[in-house]
Amino acid sequence: MRFNTRLFLILWIAGVIGVASFLLVDLNAMLHSMPFPAGTEIPDFNFTLKVLSLIQPSVLVAIAVFVGVLLAPKVGLSAPFAEALANDGDRIAALGPQVIPGIIGSLVGGAAIILVGFTSRQFLAAEITQRISQFGEFLPLPTRLLYGGFVEELLLRWGVMTFLVWGGWRLFQKGERVPTATIFVFAILISSVIFAIGHLPIAYLLFPAHTIALTMFVIIGNSMFGLVAGYLYWKKGLESAMIAHAVTHLILFSASYLGAYF
Repeated sequence: MRFNTRLFLILWIAGVIGVASFLLVDLNAMLHSMPFPAGTEIPDFNFTLKVLSLIQPSVLVAIAVFVGVLLAPKVGLSAPFAEALANDGDRIAALGPQVIPGIIGSLVGGAAIILVGFTSRQFLAAEITQRISQFGEFLPLPTRLLYGGFVEELLLRWGVMTFLVWGGWRLFQKGERVPTATIFVFAILISSVIFAIGHLPIAYLLFPAHTIALTMFVIIGNSMFGLVAGYLYWKKGLESAMIAHAVTHLILFSASYLGAYF
């Protein structure tokens, strides 16, 4: 099976667009709002530094995209719309079946995260809930949609989950022609937890005196959405998970504006 270079470039460019959306973030204001110890020297992020800061995530996206392009076809996973673009196929037929499941997934995922947030309020200090709200103000909606929808899905679903399915299949089911549902379920669970843990560094940076309640809020909320996105990727395709992720951010943004979320 030949490596699909056009598919790699299409997905990687989508990921770079998501990474580049961080140029819209006022990093200087964000950093100065963080509770660094007194006397900490905070660098001034001019445009050049902001551009340079995009190199590492762009490389990580390239690695994840490479892994997915190489391994996804071997385990029955796909990015139907991107593959249609790469192979001059029917784009509408590829994307159409993914839209409604993606929107339904966003409603389920968004409701779950809002419920976790609402439940967590009674365990989180007022200072923490206030700072979570302030941090959200630094992230423009386009950044949330593009980074979450493109970058995080390419990293966690297309890259990590695909690798876990392939690795589990090769290690534990060598006799099977394709991975069984058990392998997919475990890959979804593990990649969801990894997705959630990946949000902890910024949470701990915001709250140096972090608590168990904060840790559980971050892990449970993000893991629940990871389960939804992983299922959509498995059953419908990568773009369905991307749609769900982007629309979930739109739901959370709206809920925050209405006072129903942080």
